[in-house]
Order: sequence, then C-alpha cells, then structure tokens
Amino acid sequence: MPLPTIETPTYELKLYSSNKKVRYRPFLVKEEKVLIIALESQDQQEITHAVKAVLKKCILTKGIDVDNLPTFDIEHLFLNIRAKSIGEDIKLTVTCPDDNETKVPVTVYVDEIKVIKPKGHTKDIVLDDKMTLRMKYPSLNQFIENNFNTDDETETVVDKTFKVVADCMDTVYTGEDAWDANDYTPDERIEFIEQLNSQQYKKVENFFSTMPKLSHTIEVVNPNTKKKGSVVLEGLADFFA
Repeated sequence: MPLPTIETPTYELKLYSSNKKVRYRPFLVKEEKVLIIALESQDQQEITHAVKAVLKKCILTKGIDVDNLPTFDIEHLFLNIRAKSIGEDIKLTVTCPDDNETKVPVTVYVDEIKVIKPKGHTKDIVLDDKMTLRMKYPSLNQFIENNFNTDDETETVVDKTFKVVADCMDTVYTGEDAWDANDYTPDERIEFIEQLNSQQYKKVENFFSTMPKLSHTIEVVNPNTKKKGSVVLEGLADFFA
C-alpha cells in the first residue's frame, strides 16, 4: 500500500500588471533545495533561473506565461510563494545610510512589500505631434538576457541599452495607422530607436526609470552614531541580500 499523499494548500494573488487573479501553492522541499543551491552560489543568473523554475511549478492558474510576465510581477509572485512556504519574515543585513559602513540586522515582512508605480508613469510615449510609441515591460527572459548574458564581450553598454529598448517596443502609432513591433526584426527596431533625438530618447529612458518596481523602505538606527536613516530595498535581489 503506497504512502498517503500530503495535501498542499493553495492561495490567490492579483497580478499588478493585469489585475488578473493567480492561484498558487507553496514550493515543496525538493523545490526549496533548488533555490538554496542557487542562493548559495550567489550567482544572479542561477538565482533568476531557479526562481522561474519554481514559479512554473507553483503557479496553478492555467494560461499564465511565466516567461513573458513583467519582472515586477515575477518578483511579487515569488516573494508571496516564499512567504507561504517558509515564513512571512525575511531577515536581512543592511548598511546604515549615515556612514555607509555600519551593518545592522533587520526583519522585513512580505505583506508589507508592495509593487510601487511612480506617479505620472505611462507606457505611451508621445514622440511628436504625429507619432506615439507604446512600450511594454521587460519580461524575466529579457531581464536575464540583457543583464547576465556575457557571451558577447564586445557588446557595449550602449548596444545593450538599445537592445533592451528595442525588445520593449510594442506599437508605433501615427494617426490612424499602427505598426506592431513584433512584425519587425530586432535590427529594424534598433534602427528606429537610433533615429530618435535626444529629447525623445529621454522620454524612453523615463519609461524605464519610472516603471513599477518591487519596493520597500525600512527605517534603521545606527548603533554607533544613534542616527536614524531610511534604506530602500528594490528588486528581488535586495530581499535576498
């Protein structure tokens, strides 16, 4: 007679990008092992791949494409799955901002961590009185490729930046006409970006600098100077520092 099956509880979370509700379960011991090995490696690429693998196992709602979810949805989902799996608190060590040297232990609770959308952020970038560029958010795959792919050591920072922007192009509008960026090659999209003037490109940069992000601010007291300060944690890596 086989051993009994252990029932796993399920939970629900709303995706910030779409307001769609996603059902998920905690990760299991075998999945936790994968995460521990990745975290111990201190290799950001390994950590990201491990997070994606666990998410694919733990997300129960059909039709959720983990590969194409915005990075902030990925991070938010993972933190909540972790909370239901290990515990609601995350113990970290942060550096006091007044001297940038003293390190203090802090505890962050997952239910306090939110996806923050800066005021005025928009995906529609008005390039001039005739043309608008609609952007889409970087996916986890794009995040890995553009930040941790070191195969091409000759690629400059500018090349990588243009590649990110080109990957995140969604649609170009002029009046009643529209061009779907997916219908064009990466090189064609990069060529379009290279035609922007300085002011137009700054608007594109603003899209990335103001896009939603996983963020939490904690108050700390330096035990040596007794001064209070604020530390902002942003992105998945900060919550596993």
